[in-house]
Amino acid sequence: MEHRRKLFCEISPLTYKISVFKCRTLRRMKDALSFNRFALKKSSEALPVLVYSHKSLMRRKLGNTEMQLQENKVVNLNIAAPKVTGVLIYPGETFSFWKLVGCYSEKEGYKEGLTISNGKTSKGIGGGLCQFTNLIHWMVLHTPLQIVEHHHHGGMDLFPDFGRQIPFGTGTSVVYNYIDYRFKNNTDKIFQLIVHTTEEYLCGELRCSEPLDIKYHIKSENDRFVKIDDVVYRKGEVYRECVDKVTGNVLSKELIKSNFARVMYDTSDLIISEN
Repeated sequence: MEHRRKLFCEISPLTYKISVFKCRTLRRMKDALSFNRFALKKSSEALPVLVYSHKSLMRRKLGNTEMQLQENKVVNLNIAAPKVTGVLIYPGETFSFWKLVGCYSEKEGYKEGLTISNGKTSKGIGGGLCQFTNLIHWMVLHTPLQIVEHHHHGGMDLFPDFGRQIPFGTGTSVVYNYIDYRFKNNTDKIFQLIVHTTEEYLCGELRCSEPLDIKYHIKSENDRFVKIDDVVYRKGEVYRECVDKVTGNVLSKELIKSNFARVMYDTSDLIISEN
């Protein structure tokens, strides 16, 4: 049996730390040499036009993972949310999640939460912050803002659906600071992110300085489970429709994600099709 050669970062804890240091340093250098203007200014006053709002349940059943990790995630989200809320994204500026949130550490109060690496669940300090970028990404998809950096847990369907509100495949993955979530404002309007937590929910609003002439609908099509060589996969497509607010006409329809993910949980209760 052929064994995969270990990557440098997998040899030992020390080589992992060296690899992380290298990635973080390269990111800082790249940003310093770029012409990006990052969104940093905040306002406690909300912009007048609500473009889209959403909330997500902070404590969720994710397979057999420890519920304490969910409680710890709530702590992490409560720390991170105030660092982002109120941020204004002016024309030409780029929003960077990590530029606002900064590095997570135990010293700042972050706790051990659920993390995902190489298609497997684990735990680590600051775990669960991807729920924050999931919320932001879902709201941004309903605007003309341009997503310029987006990572996701590709190729794996790790947990069975539990009260799913948004289509599979629209999640995000973030790791300080080299795996970021970023979008750019290429419009002539000012946008603003407002986020806060309640006892149960992470809540968000994306607001604008002026009304928009169009709206967006995100929909999943052909979502199904299939078996290939005795392995079950989740397939489907996620589309975004651009709709004229006045006429209701669909101006465009674009494929934003084509899913083909291996199901990593018990499939005995799933309805599995032939293809």
